[in-house]
Amino acid sequence: MTGAALVDAIGGWVDQRIGGTALEDLPPIIGVSGAQGSGKSTLARDLAERFGAAVLSLDDVYLTRAERATMVRQVHPLFVTRGPPGTHDLNLLHRVLDRLRMAGPGDTTPLPRFDKLADDRADVSTWPVIEGRPRAIVLEGWCLGAAPQTQAALTAPVNALERREDAQGVWRRRVNAALAEDYVGVTRRLDALIFLQAPGFDGVLDWRGQQEAALTGAALSSERRDRLARFIQHYERLTRHMLAGGIAPDLTVDLDADRRIVAVRPGVETA
Repeated sequence: MTGAALVDAIGGWVDQRIGGTALEDLPPIIGVSGAQGSGKSTLARDLAERFGAAVLSLDDVYLTRAERATMVRQVHPLFVTRGPPGTHDLNLLHRVLDRLRMAGPGDTTPLPRFDKLADDRADVSTWPVIEGRPRAIVLEGWCLGAAPQTQAALTAPVNALERREDAQGVWRRRVNAALAEDYVGVTRRLDALIFLQAPGFDGVLDWRGQQEAALTGAALSSERRDRLARFIQHYERLTRHMLAGGIAPDLTVDLDADRRIVAVRPGVETA
């Protein structure tokens, strides 16, 4: 199946959900989840173009740099790195989702943006604005829909980062608690969840390296690749958990090592 065919299949479900709806009906929220570099942003953008949806990303609702600094002091130093559960402003996300779903024809909704170079939330004056109520909302994020792990599963470190910098398990247990207590509320709001299933975690570093090289227009140096490898370790535990079944999507899209679609396992109506 091509990417266009996948978008058409998903679009069939969305058209059924919103076809002929009145203005007062709420637009569906479609979640797109998957490992780093799996193509979530591309699929979200294509879905938005397919049926006039607003697009939100967990990447755009990170806690501010100052808020994460507080977590570093009060909880654990690894919270300086954005991305894992516990580093997002979910209250902001819920407010934006509520505003989009209830917007009238003349209402406007600013969509949050995060400046990754500054490692801080972008100024509100730079946020794009959506006018009126969208026909649908696409929410994408790498850990969207992930189920928390058992306490027993948290005991042993999964990589060098956890072994050296989270020897007591404080960071990973706080991440897991955030998943169980806060992120489940986001998952419950989804009308459908699409999961881009990578063939394994080992290829995620390659995918992210390809993204970084494309952004800079140059191949990654060994030093940059080493930094990226350490960064990816923040995501490894939960990514492996999701790939092993720690997520219950409505539609799973199996990818090969080159990100080609090799299978689609239905669970949501697509026709």
